[in-house]
Amino acid sequence: MMQAILFLAAALIFVPLAVRLGLGSVLGYLVAGVAIGPVGLGLVNDPQALLHVSELGVVLMLFVIGLELEPKRLWEMRGAVFGGGTLQMLACAAALFPVGLLVGWTWQASLIGALALALSSTAIVVALMQERNLMAAPVGRSGFSMLLYQDIAAIPLLALAAVLGTAAPAAETAGHAHQGPLWQVAAVAAVVVLGRYVAYPVMRFVARMQVRELFTGFALLLVLGVAALMEHVGLSMGLGAFLAGVLLASSEYRHALETDILPFKGLLLGLFFIAVGMSMDLGLLASSPVQVVLGLVAVVGLKLVALWGLAPWVGLRGRDKALLAVLLSQVGEFAFVVLSAAKVSGALPEAQANLLTLIAALSMVSTPLLLMVFDRWCRQSTQEREADAIEDEHPPVIVAGFGRYGQTVCRLLLAAGVKPTVIDHDADTVDSARRFGFKVYFGDATQPDLLHAAGIHHAKAMVVAVDDSAQCNRLVEVLQHEFAHVQIVARARDALHAMELAELNVPHVEREVFESSLRSGRSTLEALGMDRAQAKQMADNFRRYSLDFLRKAQAERHNEEDLIVRVRQAREQFEREMQADQERQARHDGKAGWHSPSSASSS
Repeated sequence: MMQAILFLAAALIFVPLAVRLGLGSVLGYLVAGVAIGPVGLGLVNDPQALLHVSELGVVLMLFVIGLELEPKRLWEMRGAVFGGGTLQMLACAAALFPVGLLVGWTWQASLIGALALALSSTAIVVALMQERNLMAAPVGRSGFSMLLYQDIAAIPLLALAAVLGTAAPAAETAGHAHQGPLWQVAAVAAVVVLGRYVAYPVMRFVARMQVRELFTGFALLLVLGVAALMEHVGLSMGLGAFLAGVLLASSEYRHALETDILPFKGLLLGLFFIAVGMSMDLGLLASSPVQVVLGLVAVVGLKLVALWGLAPWVGLRGRDKALLAVLLSQVGEFAFVVLSAAKVSGALPEAQANLLTLIAALSMVSTPLLLMVFDRWCRQSTQEREADAIEDEHPPVIVAGFGRYGQTVCRLLLAAGVKPTVIDHDADTVDSARRFGFKVYFGDATQPDLLHAAGIHHAKAMVVAVDDSAQCNRLVEVLQHEFAHVQIVARARDALHAMELAELNVPHVEREVFESSLRSGRSTLEALGMDRAQAKQMADNFRRYSLDFLRKAQAERHNEEDLIVRVRQAREQFEREMQADQERQARHDGKAGWHSPSSASSS
């Protein structure tokens, strides 16, 4: 009980701190393990026993990965996943493999070490890409495809660690004398058959009982049972869990299984990382600091070079090459699993495995720091690049920002015969737009001199479509102060930004996803059977109430507590008024015969 309290307390202290510092939750768990382990406060002195139990977190993680890899979806992504992913693994492993040989390691240790260090952290990279809205960008799609491949490649890596190993305790061999290729193939076939013809019917039976705890218990029994079977015949428990997940990926219960398993996976996986942190030999920093530092520099540096050289092969150019290299330069959390398995099997001597585990953990710290350097370099290179010379063609409209929002505006203007002058401060966006035939100028639209050169005196309107809210506000202030004759049409990122622009007296403000969200809501209501006219009326009422709320909440914008109260009151009032409107509309339609009999009955 006391150990459970220690684990939870350490996680609650160090994980939020690491996340707040932008270092990721995995690093927080590792630091928590170091703090309470033998090297730290010494509150827990048997990390190996904990590591054995917490491996169930890895098993559940592989099951969830399998659930997400429906064969059809995997086939559609096969080019990016297997093409780019294979190139990434080969490039990074090829760069790292000679290092082990140069320092005198065996080829087996060098190979499994290089392949383990070639993995990148899915948890860290995906979180960073989501923070920067990169998931839909080319660099985000390429990076995610490579991470997906690594999740798959981790399975054979565990088997390879066992094959390359030399340790085979007699007791274990005797206990599994029946193991062999035939038994292993038979076990895999049994899992496939039982998963298809037994697990599905049993799952339906359990689901009909509508006892959620029983369904969760069956899900855990299924995963752990398959994992135990694989282990019994000499295969990886993780391989069994992954196989079970793939078999159930197309099941109608996939989402329910994932929902039930995720809490256990998160807790046990966090416990696994704590155990890894407890097992880290930080004494190496004191006894062999040069070896650790040089190893860290070599691993991160070689991965950076390999990924930067690989990027053009997956269609990335310009700064996206460097960004992909930085994002994937760290060693992934699954490397801890592979290195641990290699140490147990004897493929890696204990000293070498401990060194690589420490380097892998330290590399996770390097990624946020490298991103800070990358951002500074980007800002510096942008400042050093001179603004383009703009041809003053007396444009009626100037558009600042050529992202998704600005592109849509420009295409509509061009379709109407209006030729705008487009300015963007991101060099990669400008270069990419030019390759696709768009005439976009590089420069900072907040600079009055650039606006003069762009012909602002002849323009009737300016569309402010830049991503950054602060830069948008600065540009609005420049326009109002220097060029008051220009009509401003501004993009707001959210409701708070819309309030800021309202304070600046911008006459035309559009929230970037508001109208599209309303249309999706209308479509959903129609899909549920509501009449099109009634769904439109509901959306119009929602728009009116939302705009009215923004006007009324303007005064409380700077006081968070008052704003929260205002939001809650407005939501309750809005729901009452919308319900009343719907009832009035229904009475009116009933009298006027607005609906057809079928639609009236359905509503």
